[in-house]
Amino acid sequence: MKRKLVIVGALLFVLSVCQGGLAATLKVGATPVPHAEILERVVPILSEQGITLEIVEFTDYVRPNLALQDGDLDANFFQHVPYLESFNEDAGTDLVSLAGIHIEPLGVFSEKLASLDELPARASIAIPNDATNGGRALLLLQEAGLISLDPAAGITPTVFDITANERQLRFVELEAAQLVRSLPDVHAAVINGNYALQADLNPIKDAIFLEGAESPYVNIIAVRAGDTERADLQQLVQALLRDEIRQFILDEYQGAVVPVF
Repeated sequence: MKRKLVIVGALLFVLSVCQGGLAATLKVGATPVPHAEILERVVPILSEQGITLEIVEFTDYVRPNLALQDGDLDANFFQHVPYLESFNEDAGTDLVSLAGIHIEPLGVFSEKLASLDELPARASIAIPNDATNGGRALLLLQEAGLISLDPAAGITPTVFDITANERQLRFVELEAAQLVRSLPDVHAAVINGNYALQADLNPIKDAIFLEGAESPYVNIIAVRAGDTERADLQQLVQALLRDEIRQFILDEYQGAVVPVF
């Protein structure tokens, strides 16, 4: 009789855990740098709370959202809200932001030039080929005074929205993950901070022009729309927002990644 009571009690505990949204293992997709590195710092924090954090690394911006939508992940950490909203619209997914963690300033990098003033006429500039980051890159080049854009395009302009291009710059649109490899073949490339860091490029030191820290492109923890109240995901966010994680970001990336908390 005592053995039966123990088994029944165990079953009731498992049922209560499932109903409460808690999970023994939490699977979070992330790009390697800096997202996976930051997540590694919260592994012991969550372990103390009975949660095993499994970090699944991706090297592109499409598969982590598809895996999240399909239920293969509990959350992901690699993108900002404008990209997420664009992805939802294009792919028919229903993903939302749970919390903002940091900003990775977008930068212009070059192996041929020391400054943007050296850009020759008809110079080639590589930019991301997705609508959100491509638009962000063009807005950065407008901020640098190289082009003008139609204000009606908002935060997702394309090369067709360029209204002035005095140097007749040529734009090469590539997948974001391939931009670093393009550097030998173009005059300059506008590269996302995570891919720059992954290639040992420090945006603060190596970029010839850099997005300001006031950028609205905050990198987020994304989840499925119905999971925002899950206790284990809330614990993940609280772990990421701790003071020691903020200090790690400041110390490790020296301004190339900027915490927003």
